Amino acid sequence: MTPNRGAVVLVVEDYEDARKFFCTFLELAGYEVLAAADGQDALDVARRQRPDLILLDLKMPRMDGETFRREQLADATLSAIPVIVLSGSSDGEQIAQRIAAIDYLPKPIDSRMLLAAVGRHLPV
Repeated sequence: MTPNRGAVVLVVEDYEDARKFFCTFLELAGYEVLAAADGQDALDVARRQRPDLILLDLKMPRMDGETFRREQLADATLSAIPVIVLSGSSDGEQIAQRIAAIDYLPKPIDSRMLLAAVGRHLPV
């Protein structure tokens, strides 16, 4: 699947090495990528740059993924942006469903599965 040129993905991940990997991988696949280290940074970035899709870790300092998602859904300018949850938590899939994420990928992330999930959910 060819990525949507110009599609913007926001990667929200507190672990720097993982964040860099996801960003680099998606950039090499042809996506424009934004990054945030926690939910608060992600809200700031999303409000400024309106990504097309958000990849969201759940367990982060300052503002976790669940809190981010509640804030995102409460903001009319951000609420329509779809979210894919990336989590190593044993209850990650249930949390993803509870916060109305469009998809869930368990950590460690398989890069092919990540690319396929992003491609499925970005507008064409």
